[in-house]
Amino acid sequence: MNSMTGFGRASLTTDEFSLTVELRTVNNRFLDIQVRLPSELAAAEVPLRKLIQARLQRGRVEVTVSLVQQRPVTFQVNLPLVQGYVAALRQAQAATGVSGDFDLSLIARLPGAIQPVTETDAAFAARLAEGLLTAAGQALDALTAMRRTEGAALAQEIAARLEQIAARIPEIEAAAALVFENQRARLERRMQALLRDLGSLDEARLAQEAAYAAERCDITEEVARLQSHVAQMRDLLISEAPGVGKAMDFLLQEMNREVNTMLSKTSDTTVHDVALFIKTEVEKIKEQAQNVE
Repeated sequence: MNSMTGFGRASLTTDEFSLTVELRTVNNRFLDIQVRLPSELAAAEVPLRKLIQARLQRGRVEVTVSLVQQRPVTFQVNLPLVQGYVAALRQAQAATGVSGDFDLSLIARLPGAIQPVTETDAAFAARLAEGLLTAAGQALDALTAMRRTEGAALAQEIAARLEQIAARIPEIEAAAALVFENQRARLERRMQALLRDLGSLDEARLAQEAAYAAERCDITEEVARLQSHVAQMRDLLISEAPGVGKAMDFLLQEMNREVNTMLSKTSDTTVHDVALFIKTEVEKIKEQAQNVE
C-alpha cells in the first residue's frame, strides 16, 4: 500500500548537458500532473507524462526539471536588424544635423543585434529527451520508495484502528442476541401497566408482538456486513493491486452506513455505545485513507 505523499529527485550529467528532475506528490482524488520544463525539452513532455501515468495511480504530481547545457555557445549578428538600426540613425542624423559616428559598442547594445546560436539538431534533442526520461525514472524510483514507506506507516495505524473495531463487534453481537427477550420484557411491562385491572395477558399475542418488534430491531445482517467490511479492509492493507485507496473509500462509506443503520434500528444502550465508538474510529480511518493511493 502506497501513500500519495512523497518526494523524489534525480540528476543526470553528460558531456553535453546536466539536468535534474524533482517530483513532489500530495493527495488528490485523481492523477493530476503539473509539468514545468525548459523550452529545450518541451517536445519531451508527452512521453514524460506517459512515464508518470504508468507508475502512479492517484495524487497531484508536480514535476520540475532544470537543464544546463555544457556545450560551447556561439553568437551571430542579426545583420538585417543592425542595418535597419544604422539606416534609421543616419536618417535621424541627416534630419537633425547631429554629428557623430556609430561604433561597435553602440551596435552591441542594440536589442537583438547579437543573439546566441543554440544547436537544436534532432540528434541532440533525442539525447536530451532520453536523458530526461532516464532521470525521471530514477526520480520515480525514489518517489515510490518514499510513498511506500509512508504507506506502511498508514497501514499500521489503520490496522490498529480496525483491530479496535473488530474487538468491539462481539459486544454488539451479544446485545443483538438478547433483542427478542428485551423486547418481550419491555412489552410485558408496558402491557401490565396498562392492563393491570383487566386480568391476565395473552401470552401468544405478547410473543407475537415481541417477535414483530424484535424483527424491526434485528441488526444481525448489519453486524455480518460490518465484519465482512473489516476483513476486506485488512486484505487491502497488504494488497499490491492498484486502486487500493478508492476501494478503501467505498468500504469505509459502507461501514459508516451499517453503523448508522444499527443506531436507527435499536435503542439498546450497549449497541449505541459500541456503534458510536466504531463510527468515531471509521471517521479517523477515513482521514488516513484519503492519503492512500
